[in-house]
Amino acid sequence: MTSDTIAPKAVNRILQEDMVAIYEGLSTAEKDKLRNSTILITGCGGFLGYYFMHFFAHYAEELQLKRIIGLDNFLTGTKDWLDTLVENNQGKVELRYFNVITDNVADIPGADEADIVIHMASIASPTFYRIHPIETVDANITGLRRLLDFYAEKQLKGFLFFSSSEIYGDPFPEFIPTSEDYRGNVASIGPRACYDEAKRFGETLCYLFSEKHNMTIGIARPFNNYGPGMNINDKRLPADFAKAVVEGRDLEILSDGTPTRTFCYISDAITGYLKVLLHGKFDVFNIGMDKPELSVREFAEIFNREGKAIFDYQGEIKFSVSADQQYLTDNPNRRCPNISKAREVLAYEPKVSVEEGIRRYLEFLHTFNGKLQ
Repeated sequence: MTSDTIAPKAVNRILQEDMVAIYEGLSTAEKDKLRNSTILITGCGGFLGYYFMHFFAHYAEELQLKRIIGLDNFLTGTKDWLDTLVENNQGKVELRYFNVITDNVADIPGADEADIVIHMASIASPTFYRIHPIETVDANITGLRRLLDFYAEKQLKGFLFFSSSEIYGDPFPEFIPTSEDYRGNVASIGPRACYDEAKRFGETLCYLFSEKHNMTIGIARPFNNYGPGMNINDKRLPADFAKAVVEGRDLEILSDGTPTRTFCYISDAITGYLKVLLHGKFDVFNIGMDKPELSVREFAEIFNREGKAIFDYQGEIKFSVSADQQYLTDNPNRRCPNISKAREVLAYEPKVSVEEGIRRYLEFLHTFNGKLQ
């Protein structure tokens, strides 16, 4: 069976269900803030961009969106699905090659009319930001500063900066679950510093511009998202496990399997990010799932079980050591958010269990033979 014969039906079931879940997760007031907007998204070709772009395209008519402008230099993002999205939504969705570090956003047609800006242009996978450390720093600092300068006086409805749970570093046990007021235990020198410290300084820039220019800036700190839209070559843990299932290889764990994480399915995550964006004033929020906190071994076991049901997967879980001697350097032992603030202030409530989320991710990949469509 080829992807061509089953793609339309399956993409409707997985993506459309998720689009509806995101839409229904927003309040009437939040939807009203989106209406009649021009939306500009940097880093639109990445994992989160996949869902943001599909969501805005899917609800463009209902929300009476004027334009959706996607920008990316495709250093790590993917383009084929975006070309299809643009073709299917001509007049609403636009795609521009754009290097946020060096290019001038003023040169993008319609950028000066944007009401909402979502800045995601960065490299989030440790494998890739170690290959491109300077670009990672520049996207989160230089690129962010250029956007803030351009939009400082333009009265935006909202500006969303994607920070990271990595700004907390490796929290001491008494600070897990980790709340937004924890200041972090972060290495300023090391293989992860380019990402962690760039995100930290990016938050400082957002704070300063909100103070000086009264900009409506929301900062989201994501905690381990996964699901459809995550390329299996991404090199992060969910992608590695999904790739092994798709290819019928053993699930390889490059540690002793004891580090723990919580994992948030993509539709729950996007709902949270939109709530941060539309909050209406400067603030910072953890967005993720607060339970269960799973070991890497337990996470692999779920992929194993769901893989058997969907792919007739016959692989096993095996432990190995990475050839990269710095693979585990500064890798947090635990990562679990306290999302009480998002619950109370934003009415944010993630709903998709890890088992259901992994099942949906693998079903999506099964539809497209592991590729994004």
